[in-house]
Amino acid sequence: MDPGEGEVIMNLLNVINSINVDEYKLSRRKFVKNSVIGLSSLATIPLGRLLPEIQFSENERLGRVTVGMAEVKIKPDEESRTVNKVYEDAVLPWLKEVVGNRPFRHNQRWVETPEGYIWAPYLQPVRNKSNSVLDSLPQSSLGEGMWAEVTVPYVDLFLNNLPARSPWLQEDLTPRLYYTQVVWIDHIKIDEQGLVWYQVNERYGYGDVFWAKAEAFRPLTAEEITPITPDVENKKIVVHIGYQTLSCFEGNSEVFFAPISTGIRSDMYGNRTEQWETPLGLRPIWRKLISVHMSGGTTGGGYDLPAVSWTSLFEGNGVAIHSTFWHNNFGEEMSHGCVNAMPEDAKWIFRWTNPMVSFDPGDITVGMPGGTLVEVVED
Repeated sequence: MDPGEGEVIMNLLNVINSINVDEYKLSRRKFVKNSVIGLSSLATIPLGRLLPEIQFSENERLGRVTVGMAEVKIKPDEESRTVNKVYEDAVLPWLKEVVGNRPFRHNQRWVETPEGYIWAPYLQPVRNKSNSVLDSLPQSSLGEGMWAEVTVPYVDLFLNNLPARSPWLQEDLTPRLYYTQVVWIDHIKIDEQGLVWYQVNERYGYGDVFWAKAEAFRPLTAEEITPITPDVENKKIVVHIGYQTLSCFEGNSEVFFAPISTGIRSDMYGNRTEQWETPLGLRPIWRKLISVHMSGGTTGGGYDLPAVSWTSLFEGNGVAIHSTFWHNNFGEEMSHGCVNAMPEDAKWIFRWTNPMVSFDPGDITVGMPGGTLVEVVED
């Protein structure tokens, strides 16, 4: 897709995201997919001149809607009046977090916005930090390239090597990367308007290559992934499924604690199921990657996620502790088996655990006895 064509779709989405209707039951992405036939007639209209792009405040704490639709309440209470509805990828000011009422759920956190309150698990905490662009890339073991982190709520991607390979691209007409995702940048170009674009790919993915606006990415440095207490030998992680927590121990001392989300143990009817459970037991970390593409399951019930960062695999079928950008519901079961962690927590764990990972290539696999032990317990 040419960047100019992507701007047409993006501007159309700005209109869609501003619509406030009571019976809107499709996510933004599904709406666009169902409306794609009409895009051919709209493509001749210079929407970029008629409709402004969404502007985000610099450095202000923001929240990005991660679900198809979220209700804005007059009070931090699910039973209070709905004053507005916001849709997937809408970005709002995050004024403060409060405790409220959400019946039948563990999380009772709500976010106050200028319009009202939104249940916190529906909002990814984000910021909008533009970056200085580079005119050249550093050398790596694979030639020119660098790891980089998204520092804006989202950045649009334009596929550079059709056809799409990744499953997530088959149904997504507006592919994006989100705040805290980490990717590999290996080329720079300047368009006819003087805008700088980075070529983005997943060093460990399906092979799709994209262009994205360069200012959205912060280059990572080797210093920020230096090991934490590397000389300590007796390290262990305990994942408690019952409490949905993770603790890091050095000997008998707990040195780190975080809420997490493990695999879902019950189906929609409350029946126990083993399909997505996080496996119990004691296992060592055997592979770590700065960023990796994750997919699994079957059509309709599976998942396909690009650029999952700070990944520490501890089970042979791909179960890992990793960063999470698609929800903020830590403290409740949410995953298909992995241990979902907040990005900053996953990064700390990545740095603290063994085996240690070098910045280049950002991937290591070890044989038995493996690295730091991860014990998953239920009670």
